[in-house]
Amino acid sequence: MELNNNITFAEDDFEVIGTKGLDAEKISKPSVTFWSDVWRRFRANKLSMLGLIILILVVLMVCFGPFVSGKDYQFIDYSIKNLRPNGTYWFGTDEMGRDIFTRVCYGGRISIIIGIACTLVSFLIGSTLGGVAGYLGGKIDDFIMRVIEIISSIPYLVLVVILSFVLGRSMFSLVFAMTITAWTGTARMVRGQVMQLKGQDFVSAAIALGSSPSRIIVKHLLPNTLGIIIVNLTLSIPNFIFSESFLSYIGLGVQPPETSWGALASLYQTRLMFDPYQLFFPCLMIVLTVLSFHLIGDGLTDALDPKLRK
Repeated sequence: MELNNNITFAEDDFEVIGTKGLDAEKISKPSVTFWSDVWRRFRANKLSMLGLIILILVVLMVCFGPFVSGKDYQFIDYSIKNLRPNGTYWFGTDEMGRDIFTRVCYGGRISIIIGIACTLVSFLIGSTLGGVAGYLGGKIDDFIMRVIEIISSIPYLVLVVILSFVLGRSMFSLVFAMTITAWTGTARMVRGQVMQLKGQDFVSAAIALGSSPSRIIVKHLLPNTLGIIIVNLTLSIPNFIFSESFLSYIGLGVQPPETSWGALASLYQTRLMFDPYQLFFPCLMIVLTVLSFHLIGDGLTDALDPKLRK
């Protein structure tokens, strides 16, 4: 039997059966980036969204509250001292006739700024040293870890007291005293993550392409630890705010004429038996701020967890 090899076929000679009307090659869902997926899962957490709303309201109040009230937080008028909350003075007045609402707003600015500043300093120092120690290893890792152990062993409160006397009681000395030991936890966390990642294929590829250790740490390793770092940041800010409030409460924080939530709580705690509202409002702001950051941190922990992606 002889086969005819000269037979040719045209495209019209064939017909696809059973696929008419189907978009087999059409992408059914739009592409979703990592951060858009994180935001989607974060929004699904109602408690985290509640924390975000509370935090936004607190920030708006401390930023624009004094402009809305139109009062000076240092203005003294003994004729209106110890007024309870009313339509004119929303949080009442203190024993010197100062508007408590305006003072709480200004105090919130100091507390939040100190919390964010301490967190950023701890993040920069801790992530840098942790990344270097985790990637390079060897004697450099041993040296950095021994320094971390020595600094961590220093009593926190004793260090703050010593620096307060040496540097004076100012916002700079307070931030310096609070961050001189706080970065050690971030460094340990980043070091552990980097040690897990440095054996991955993408790091080997970067080494093969001639990337320097600094570029590998900054461009490849630290971005891959960003998820856990962000969660740590959201939990560090309320811790620093609470620490600043505690130090201001015992007289080691910001000094007059500056004020903070902790300083207001320390000032107004003497009026607890007679005018409890004076202590209530600064304490309420501390609680709401710390609570909102913790709720956001819990939501980010779930949203950034790759095991929970759907």
